[in-house]
Amino acid sequence: MIKSLFLSISILGASSFAFAQTTLIHNIQGYTPTNAGALAQFSVLVFKDGKVVKTGNDLTLKQFPQATRIDGLGKTLLPGLIDAHGHIIGLGNNLLRLDIRGSRSIKEVGEKLVSYANKNPEGWLIGRGWDQTLWPGGKFPTAAQLDKYISNRPVVLTRVDGHAIWANSQAMKLAKIEAHTQAPKGGEIIRGADGLPTGVFIDKAESLVNQHIPATLPTQRKRALEVAGKHLLSLGITSTHDAGIDYNTWLLYQDYAKQKKLPLRIYAMLGANDDKLESMLKHGVIKDTQDFLSIRSVKIYADGALGSRGAALIKDYHDRKNYQGLMLETQPKLEALLTQSFKHGFSAHTHAIGDRANRIVLDAYENTFKSVGGKLLRNRIEHAQVVHPQDIPRFKSLAIIPSMQPVHATSDMNMAQLRLSDAQLQGAYAWQTFIKQGSKVAFGSDFPVELANPFHGLYAAITRMSRAQKPKGGWRVNEAVTRAQALRAFTLDAAYSEFREYKTGSLEQGKWADFILIDKDFMNIDQHEIDDIQVEQTWIAGKLKYQG
Repeated sequence: MIKSLFLSISILGASSFAFAQTTLIHNIQGYTPTNAGALAQFSVLVFKDGKVVKTGNDLTLKQFPQATRIDGLGKTLLPGLIDAHGHIIGLGNNLLRLDIRGSRSIKEVGEKLVSYANKNPEGWLIGRGWDQTLWPGGKFPTAAQLDKYISNRPVVLTRVDGHAIWANSQAMKLAKIEAHTQAPKGGEIIRGADGLPTGVFIDKAESLVNQHIPATLPTQRKRALEVAGKHLLSLGITSTHDAGIDYNTWLLYQDYAKQKKLPLRIYAMLGANDDKLESMLKHGVIKDTQDFLSIRSVKIYADGALGSRGAALIKDYHDRKNYQGLMLETQPKLEALLTQSFKHGFSAHTHAIGDRANRIVLDAYENTFKSVGGKLLRNRIEHAQVVHPQDIPRFKSLAIIPSMQPVHATSDMNMAQLRLSDAQLQGAYAWQTFIKQGSKVAFGSDFPVELANPFHGLYAAITRMSRAQKPKGGWRVNEAVTRAQALRAFTLDAAYSEFREYKTGSLEQGKWADFILIDKDFMNIDQHEIDDIQVEQTWIAGKLKYQG
């Protein structure tokens, strides 16, 4: 039924139609946050030359008698959703490579691996998505267990959070991993009772194997970008923040922006561990006139992830005594990276999951602000997953934006309760606490760690439940947010966190006409229907980019 809306567009051609004259979509249930802090409702959206002219009611129809009219058939219209933390090339690769997310046993992983190997008969076998906490026993896997399925080709499977890899014996042989091989600082090689490497490498130890994987070809990178872009548009995402790009991706994004080929708006963070970081910083901030590409920040890693016990904690892991996780950088190194970023006018967005990592990162920001400035650069802590309650107010006083991913709470909750004590959980996934103190919270998904679907994130933020509606009533539900708060965090506050709150994030006069039409009324349906909302159309700058 929705396709009949745009019969005229199909005839005229979407690209020429969008800019031909004023366009008016009516008979819609529209919602948008506003810069003034309200949630505005409207039934008519007017746009021209790619930008919003006005939102209003049926009286607005009389003000634009010459406008091209589109009947919205009563559908719900929202601003285009912004994912404030993802990995675009990683998502594209995931869509093109072996995806083992959700596998419930090593046997299931092995069977998927064999099937993938049969379809891809040459070279390294690369995949992502395993999570040992979903398996019987919950133990880290071993190379020997992979060898049962594939032993004659190198296999490297990345954990779902990206903070550990699982290699088979052939991969370890090619990487020259031996009994005496030592992990670099900030990494760990999991060893068996005999002291030998088992096949799992945590955080910086991943590089011992990954450096031997053949480099991604430019054609593969382009394909990954295009596939990821189509996927994100189909989910209603009109803008995404790419949390850590390398030099080759930096070049690719600029090339696609110049050719006007970027599939959606991208705010990219330079990877602090790239050996060409200084060269990219010296090139300066990158912004295009159509707001499709913005590169003005640096992504820094402070610690690992909770699932692999790499998150740095103040006290011991509840399920591993005398162990507090891993800091990937020292505080002086963090301060050096912040200084390097700020001196070139770039913001710093720092990954910190554990409470010790968050505290050290906050200390590093505070010290650097005192020495070189940079407080006004809308710096962020990515994830801010487990924060000591005493440190939460420091986000506000230091103007640090918590960039958080709601689905992490509902996918992590069972594991988090094993890893952490109740006291350690007091400041975990604390969205409402951050909002109440006045922090602008930017929501995202961390795709491909999680599925990119933003309605899963909206559902998790509002209910604190898994998609199976567990636990009943929600997990630590005092930190749940309202529908309006969740929508704002996935739109306007995410736009604020990339300096674009006057360009995107809401459907206010003069902003880009980025919007989506969905099949259900987000604000009024039963909350347990939110995660099943389907996107029927995605528009960017007044152009139809996706139609389901």
